[in-house]
Amino acid sequence: MSFRTNTSAPATQSSSLSARSADRLSRFSWVDVVVAAAVLVLLYVALRVGKGTTVSFSTSQSAKVDTSVGELPYDAARSLLRMFLALALSTVFTFVYAYAAAKSRRLERILIPALDILQSVPVLAFLTVAVTGFIALFPGSMLGLECASIFAIFTSQAWNMTFSFYHSLTSLPRELDELSRSFGFTRWMRFWKVELPSGTIGLVWNGMMSFGGGWFFLVASEAVTLGNTDYALPGVGSYAGAAITDGDLGKVGWAIATMAIMVVGVNFLFWRPLTAWAERFKNEQSEASEVQKSYVLNFLRRSHWPQLLGRALHPAGQALSRAGRVFGVDDQPLVVDRTRQRTGDIAFALVAGGLILWGLIDLGHYLHDHTGLGVFGEPLLLGLATLARVVVLVAVATLVWVPVGVKIGFSPKLTRIAQPVVQVLASFPANFLFPLAVWFFLRTGLTIDIGGMFLMALGAQWYILFNTIAGAMAIPTDLREAMDDLGVTGWQRWKRLIIPGIFPAYVTGGITASGGAWNASIVSEVVGFGGTTLTATGLGAYIAHATEAGNFPELIAGVAVMSLYVVSLNRFFWRRLYRLAESRYSL
Repeated sequence: MSFRTNTSAPATQSSSLSARSADRLSRFSWVDVVVAAAVLVLLYVALRVGKGTTVSFSTSQSAKVDTSVGELPYDAARSLLRMFLALALSTVFTFVYAYAAAKSRRLERILIPALDILQSVPVLAFLTVAVTGFIALFPGSMLGLECASIFAIFTSQAWNMTFSFYHSLTSLPRELDELSRSFGFTRWMRFWKVELPSGTIGLVWNGMMSFGGGWFFLVASEAVTLGNTDYALPGVGSYAGAAITDGDLGKVGWAIATMAIMVVGVNFLFWRPLTAWAERFKNEQSEASEVQKSYVLNFLRRSHWPQLLGRALHPAGQALSRAGRVFGVDDQPLVVDRTRQRTGDIAFALVAGGLILWGLIDLGHYLHDHTGLGVFGEPLLLGLATLARVVVLVAVATLVWVPVGVKIGFSPKLTRIAQPVVQVLASFPANFLFPLAVWFFLRTGLTIDIGGMFLMALGAQWYILFNTIAGAMAIPTDLREAMDDLGVTGWQRWKRLIIPGIFPAYVTGGITASGGAWNASIVSEVVGFGGTTLTATGLGAYIAHATEAGNFPELIAGVAVMSLYVVSLNRFFWRRLYRLAESRYSL
């Protein structure tokens, strides 16, 4: 009897499992087949394209870019692979760096100024160091150049996303903070259940903007000249750079068309579904009358794969949640030992200050031995010209794009129409417009010292627009409806609702737009097409010439001066606005 009972139970359990499995399989539809096929095709393309990253190449010979039109589909796939790998790295970096800066008062004093400096360092400077380092790490392999290119794209994406998430962590709504503490969440639960959802909308929109920043510097990251050697990778950026150098307008047009198709396709298949999905994390008490829609997201929601994947990953999530208990519970002691805290602050300041001082002394010795400290004089003066362009650009972009961003953010219908258009404009590399810019400047007599500011705007103004849209979308619908019921309109509506609601997001956009403008000056103050080159007076042109000539002392001096300008501007202006946003304008 006992034996029969023990054997029939597993049989019953097995039949039950089989019945559930058969029921799940019967519910599978053509939607699931399409989704599975799409994923398999995507993986196949990634593996097929990725095979080209490990071929060998010679560092002693200049690279020759194949500009035949038939190569553009393959070049586009290689560029997309680099962009998404850089985005994945940027996301991981954002979570780690922003969390450390937001949660540690001592680390914040180092990490945030360091982030200001990193944001101000031009992509070309990162690329110069990265190419040398990765080629030495992977000698004779294309993988070294690939890693350098991905790292350069990463540097054009990560800082903006990090600033956004750091600000969302430091301006967490009070009720969410109290909820986490009252329930005794672990720090892992607080991050996963409270802090990350609260910052999702801003992070997604800044990720989309950062992705556009990667497109903007695609030419610089895929084709670089270091000394007398040209390094190039298959990609739309290097294709466009070669076509511009050859003065071939037809091939430049093909590169522009390919870029537009890539940007629109990525927006439709990736960013539009992501922004629509992020609406679920909006902090409000009443449901919005209109929400963002995405055909791709709706299609995926009809599939059973997300549910099956969620069930499969649930045990791993539970295990990760249990492991997260080692980070402690979300509480803080009410009484702080001031003597112990002050001692720790002094020790930390001495160690960090000593390391920084050692680095500055070593850098000073290097410059003194090669050129002398007088090398800083010229870039300091040229930096004033670039500073003037940056200030004018940010001021004009604020006046123009803040009202536009609020209008778009308040209307989901308008967002669906404007998002792909804005994404294309934000992602369009200024280098692609060099032929038109050179023709226009020569035809109208407009000096590059003024015209270069418009090219800088292509890489900077969109940070303000995207953050304003994200800030407007994050304003709770119930607050907007309350203003409507009270009849608050015009300037009073801006003063009491819109400006306080978007101000934290605008500050993030402003600080990244300022840094982006300095970075964009590298490719905007030196404009060339064919045999014609126009050069503006500014720090960006100085760094570009130093990079092309392989003059490391001048390159270091130019980057150091640009970092000084950016950090000073952030310290004396943008950081004060940050403190104001944290103290007065957090929801």
